[in-house]
Amino acid sequence: MENRFLTPKPSKLDSIALKRENKNMTKEGVAYYHTQAQKLIESGLFLVSQGKFEEARKQFQKANKTFQSAESMTYWGWMEYQLGNPRKAISLCKKAIQIDPDLGNPYNDIGSYLVVLGKEDEAIDWFKKAVRSKRYEARHYPHLNLGRIYLKKNLPFKALQEFRKAQKWCPDDLSLQEAISQLNQKIH
Repeated sequence: MENRFLTPKPSKLDSIALKRENKNMTKEGVAYYHTQAQKLIESGLFLVSQGKFEEARKQFQKANKTFQSAESMTYWGWMEYQLGNPRKAISLCKKAIQIDPDLGNPYNDIGSYLVVLGKEDEAIDWFKKAVRSKRYEARHYPHLNLGRIYLKKNLPFKALQEFRKAQKWCPDDLSLQEAISQLNQKIH
């Protein structure tokens, strides 16, 4: 399974380490614990690909204990959601945002969890924050999610705008091309 996050740059790692209890940690110490946490995250992702969500959650929790990061917190939240705990997932994503407000994944994930809880209006703000985030590999997700909400609200023009924005990030996505084509036909 592909990693959903960009790895923080060394300067970002240094700023994260300064937030930890041990403010005297060396750069080498920061790099070591970050590497160990990344290995635990990779192990968790492998377990996710096997459908072993409880075991994956444990790996993400260990990763977070080894080196607290927005990534480990967001993955842990994702597992909480998969295990039926969307409110805990939202709480963990909010903690991830406190650690690294530049990472887009927790914003999008909160929006997604809110949609599941039937709070689409509240989710819109979170998806818009994901769009504005500085660090996010899957930039099409919040646009897709906004488009789906706008379709549900019977706002086809807004939905089409969001799907077109998503298409800029995923020009070869056939399902997205089809959705855009259908909306164009419906509108015109």
